[in-house]
Amino acid sequence: MANDIVIQLVLLPLSLFIFLYICMMWRRNTSLLTNWPLVGMMPSALKNVHRIHEFTTCLLRNSNQTFQFIGPSLANLDLLLTCDPDNINYILSKNFKNYPKGPEFGKIFDILGDGMFSSDGHLWEVHHKITMALFNHAQFDQMLQKNVRDKMEKGLISLLDHASKQGIEVDLHDVFQRLTFDIICSLLLDHDPQSLSLGLPYVPFHTGIIAVQEAVFYRHVIPESIWKLQSWIGFGKEKILSKAWEDIDEFIYKCISMKRQQVVLKNSEHIPAADEDDKLDFLTAYMELAYKEKPGNPDKFLRDTLFSLILGGRDTTSIALSWFFWLLWNNPLVEAKILEEIKGNLHSKEVKSWMLFNKREELQKLVYLHGAFCEALRLFPPLPLNHKSPTQADILPSGHRVEKDSKIILSHYAMGRMESIWGKDCLEFKPERWITERGGIKHVPSHKFIAFNAGPRLCLGKDMAFTEMKIIAIAIIHDYSIQVVENHPVVPSDSVVLDMKYGLKVKVTKRSA
Repeated sequence: MANDIVIQLVLLPLSLFIFLYICMMWRRNTSLLTNWPLVGMMPSALKNVHRIHEFTTCLLRNSNQTFQFIGPSLANLDLLLTCDPDNINYILSKNFKNYPKGPEFGKIFDILGDGMFSSDGHLWEVHHKITMALFNHAQFDQMLQKNVRDKMEKGLISLLDHASKQGIEVDLHDVFQRLTFDIICSLLLDHDPQSLSLGLPYVPFHTGIIAVQEAVFYRHVIPESIWKLQSWIGFGKEKILSKAWEDIDEFIYKCISMKRQQVVLKNSEHIPAADEDDKLDFLTAYMELAYKEKPGNPDKFLRDTLFSLILGGRDTTSIALSWFFWLLWNNPLVEAKILEEIKGNLHSKEVKSWMLFNKREELQKLVYLHGAFCEALRLFPPLPLNHKSPTQADILPSGHRVEKDSKIILSHYAMGRMESIWGKDCLEFKPERWITERGGIKHVPSHKFIAFNAGPRLCLGKDMAFTEMKIIAIAIIHDYSIQVVENHPVVPSDSVVLDMKYGLKVKVTKRSA
């Protein structure tokens, strides 16, 4: 006991001295990332937490695309940052089995449960098998396009027409989030929450997702013991996350229950097969496949699965659309070329523009539009980072050694801004970058263009996202002019996804015929 008291008496003034010294030097030092005693590099990280993606990009640009970050002693926050294409190809493809999400991912993203984004090994293979079977269903693409067009006509177009006539400002980022949320829920759950209407109603699930993403982001930059304590006492962002979790569960379990009741009622009425609606019912099909593949609690499995798929369907598309239209506003010549391409492929002025492109083959004719979306995704990937943790010690192609269960962060955001990868014009928005001399789409390997992941975990919804984005973009660009409100700040949010922190406030003007 006496020895403990002596040690504390020695450590207390020493810790105070170190803290004061760091504060003094930190104020003087605005550029260098210093590895301080006890606290490691955390002071600089906290100082730049409001611009963490740009900060990470700067670190990786100045360290040959791979950087070892040292966190506070005993806080378990050391991690390796990389955007090196060779490292990413090795981790995501060549040595895939050695680099699962890891146990730390499950702790930070506990709200995902055992869904596709958070699971590893056999469970992930089950998710992948079921989801791929349904996404490849003959009717899936047809259902997707029908849901997109229905929601656009009943929601998006009405709202844009109203904003144009009234001359009011619209948060286009919020509009896209609501649009894609309604579309993915209609597709997966056979339920339209109608979050996109003129009144822009409050929808707890929709709002809860934003709260979850912000809370999870801060779990990356504070010690686990701190955020777990906040969760236990119900404080700060952890308290908000807890309420959002309840709203999310209530919504999904209610949809599962409603669908189960529909199935029971349908079966009890003994409807002849010839009279049944033969359209694909995604949730019913997933229920049937899940019960065959997954033992245990089927409702929990469905909840985790659906939540992950809703997140993927909502976030990827809405974020990409938001940055895409912001980039178009900053590059009017690109917008003019896209509009010219759309008009050049329209065969009738009597039909609404988005109704004419009713097949994937017709959408594929819009090569320049596709290139513009690829550029937007390169510069602003909806998921700016990825987690990995090796099951065995390894040496990466860059020569960096990684220990078992260590933390690796793949920076998708930084990769799109590396001159060594994309050339000196890497920060420019150039759709031509994606077009071959013959006018086709240039192939870029997924470990270099990482917006949809790479390797076995390549996003199954990639084609779905492009189809949805193109239909929406065609309708807006052909019929409306979008102008960002003067002096409106557009910056990434403090989140695990690349949302716009203050939204995208715009004025909408109807184009003349």
